[in-house]
Amino acid sequence: MRVFLQSLVAQLLLNPYVFWRGWQAIPPEKSRRIVFIVWFAVELLTYFTGFFFYKELPDELMIAILYYCGTWYICLLYLTMALLVIEVIRLSNRLYPWYPAWIISHWRQTKRGLFLVVVAGVAALMWHAYRNVSHPVVRHIHLSLPKGEGNRYDSLRVVLMSDLHIGEIIGKEQVRHYVALSNAQQPDMVLIAGDWLDYESRFAENDHIEDELRQLSAPLGVYGVNGNHEYRANRHAKKKWIQKTGATLLVDSAVLINNSFYLVGRDDFINKNRRPLQALLAGTDRKKPTLVLDHQPWAFAELAMNGVSLGLCGHTHNGQLWPYPLLMKFVYECPYGYYRKGNTQFYVSSGIGIAGAPYRVGTVSELVVLHISFR
Repeated sequence: MRVFLQSLVAQLLLNPYVFWRGWQAIPPEKSRRIVFIVWFAVELLTYFTGFFFYKELPDELMIAILYYCGTWYICLLYLTMALLVIEVIRLSNRLYPWYPAWIISHWRQTKRGLFLVVVAGVAALMWHAYRNVSHPVVRHIHLSLPKGEGNRYDSLRVVLMSDLHIGEIIGKEQVRHYVALSNAQQPDMVLIAGDWLDYESRFAENDHIEDELRQLSAPLGVYGVNGNHEYRANRHAKKKWIQKTGATLLVDSAVLINNSFYLVGRDDFINKNRRPLQALLAGTDRKKPTLVLDHQPWAFAELAMNGVSLGLCGHTHNGQLWPYPLLMKFVYECPYGYYRKGNTQFYVSSGIGIAGAPYRVGTVSELVVLHISFR
């Protein structure tokens, strides 16, 4: 909870800037300016109430604060971007005057018009961003892997879900929708690539969301690994809750599926004592295909060096909010999508859930369906 509420830069720097430019643009009528001041004052008061008293406040109130302040935080980001673009336009006119005479003679009306356009544009963007989360896309990926020896399958349909972040925002109804979406694909196997829970486990426990995940249908089973969020807060309670879902949690372990291919689940990268992949593959039949489930996409070279057929990851959310997807490309070798390194193929999912408020800009929540052909 507190991780998202600690958006102090936006609250202490962006809020004053947006307030200052908005104050210059709105009509000077006292009633309108009072409403404008009250909006910012209430938001700041709400934010700092949640920031300082999050342990004392009831969950229902804290969830409301998270929605309200989280939504405004994202609005501030895009309001600031829009205002900075206008600042650049104004600066260009100061250096090389080019404004039409009509704008100069109707400057007050122009400012009000820009104010309305920016507010309406950000509101439309937020509506679209919310739909990106509430309506996950189903992403179909077709892959061809070596068949290997003794593999009884010519093809395999695998559902990959990552980063559910069940907690204050992602609750029972959303998880029920994810499960229905997965079952509609009629997968042979379901894989959950970490970050089952967001911060606290009590939201999933109190709503018995494990009952929903038990409805996942796949003849070859449901398997998952830990993500970095499984190491936050009440770690042992999270492990017990995941076990209640009926899924098989693979923690630095490998399983042979119907004597045909291996599925290896790595503990999260945050665990510096996790076993090396070479140790996990010791004793396996290397002539069979090997799929590796690893929450964070850091170990591409290690997977390729060990001859893994397919690596599946999540974690990045593909940045979740633009322009962060651009920055992710400087952090990860592949922050999202299909990738190949040597003979090893990878898919990094943007995740089906979210961190923080339920908005995605420039990214989507996705459920991935891997159509694997063994040849």
